[in-house]
Formats: sequence, structure tokens, C-alpha cells
Amino acid sequence: MTENENWWTAPAEAENGSLIMVTGRSDVRKFRDNPRFSIRVEVTWPYGQGMPDEDQSEMMGTATDRFAEILAKDPVAVMTGIFTGDGTRTWVFYTLSTNIFTKKLNEAFEPLPTLPLEIIAENDPDWEAYDEMSTFEVR
Repeated sequence: MTENENWWTAPAEAENGSLIMVTGRSDVRKFRDNPRFSIRVEVTWPYGQGMPDEDQSEMMGTATDRFAEILAKDPVAVMTGIFTGDGTRTWVFYTLSTNIFTKKLNEAFEPLPTLPLEIIAENDPDWEAYDEMSTFEVR
């Protein structure tokens, strides 16, 4: 596990045995305590197999940084996790509104090339998925 500010990273295993690196955010209390942050959104980029290559990793880093910059200016969502491996990168957020989130997503990705993103949203007012992801954190 590596520690970086309020983020942790730990290895996990996909159902097929492939490596997945799970990165989670630990400083989510102010968002979690706000009942308006009840919608969980996953943005998934399928990129192929295994772990990303160097070019894909660089693009993923740029996308992650862009998300963080946009949300720092207007915290309508909080990035809580990143799953990388087994051919996909998935960013996980909790947000106030899917409409506003979509606008911020488009703003973050505007300067990037078109990516084959898959987006799902679900109500998760108790942050159950976050709690499940946090079981990977090594304490």
C-alpha cells in the first residue's frame, strides 16, 4: 500500500484472478455527512487487457487530474475511488446531481481525445459501495 495525502492504494484481485489496483480517498466525511451526496457514479474506460500501457497511463493521469481540478473549483461531486486493471479504469464519485455531474465530466474531458467511456449511476445514500471498497485499505 502507498499513502499519498488523503488517498491510499492497495492491490486486489478480479474474479478472473487479474490484478486490480484500488485507490481510495479517506477524507470523505464532509461529503458523506451531507445527505445530498447520495448518487454514486462510475465512469469506466475500457482500454484492453491487463494493466494500461504507458500512453494509456499518462492519459488516465491527465483525466484524473482534470477531474480533481474541476471538482476543486466547484465541489458538486467527490472522487472517492479509482480502480485500474483487468482492462478497465473506473473512477467512482458521489454527487448531488447527475445533470450537473455530466456537465463537469464534459468540462474535464473537453481537451482530451474522445474516449469510449461507460457511465452508470445509482442511488447509494448510505455509501455502501464506498464502505465495500474501503475494505481493501490496509491500515
